[in-house]
Amino acid sequence: MRTFDVPLQEVYMTAYLQEKMPADPEDYRLPAIVVYPGGGYQHLSPREEEPIAMEFAAAGYQVFVLYYSLAPKRYPAPLLDGARALAAIREHAEEWCVDPARIAVCGFSAGGHAAALLGCLWNDPVIAAAGISNEKARPDAVILGYPVITSEKGKCHEGSFESLLGEAVEEKRGAMSLETRVNAQNPPTFLWHTAADQAVPVVSSLRMAAALAEHKVPFELHVFPSGHHGLSLANRRTSGGNPDGELPEVAQWIKLCKDWLQRTL
Repeated sequence: MRTFDVPLQEVYMTAYLQEKMPADPEDYRLPAIVVYPGGGYQHLSPREEEPIAMEFAAAGYQVFVLYYSLAPKRYPAPLLDGARALAAIREHAEEWCVDPARIAVCGFSAGGHAAALLGCLWNDPVIAAAGISNEKARPDAVILGYPVITSEKGKCHEGSFESLLGEAVEEKRGAMSLETRVNAQNPPTFLWHTAADQAVPVVSSLRMAAALAEHKVPFELHVFPSGHHGLSLANRRTSGGNPDGELPEVAQWIKLCKDWLQRTL
């Protein structure tokens, strides 16, 4: 595996690439996944970076971890970061052995919001205005783990929207409630959450799923009854030594997701 950083203007992504072997066909290409770690648009969680990348790499994907814009940067910076990331991957598809028609984004918590932004708004004029091709920015699939979606007060992770929007939070929060931005051009989406999540209530995933259903966008939703926020892989590697972070019933999400990806990408 080859690992290196890719600059994207003011941010970067780390590539975890499986290189072509002598026995591989001349047109050897793999699907790709761009991972958005969570952290409330304030920081990025290491538990949702390399551990997630290694899981998908082991399943045969070229993986990129995106270190997207955080506060004090504001919207649309994270949207443009994702657009630049997908455009760069498609522009280097031959060099990086990527199938440009099979690129997914995978986000957790506030990273789920950033990934869902791209899923909802890949064809927004703000992307074209930044000199990025809308078509090159489109994800072919979206994976959301305990995502921040709704911005409704009392039902959202308020800190994420304050960090994303700053002083404009009250003016712009409605536009960042992504269940209202779903449309028929959203890519197929996989969601998982726990019903017991106190930091980002499960209503975010439920509303996103309902919006996808309304617009006839294919989706798969898994809600596990137990487990706190930020479980990542829900196993020993990502538990941080906390037994409450090891939940085998939740850890099955990654297999469910890989199975879904095989059917979807």
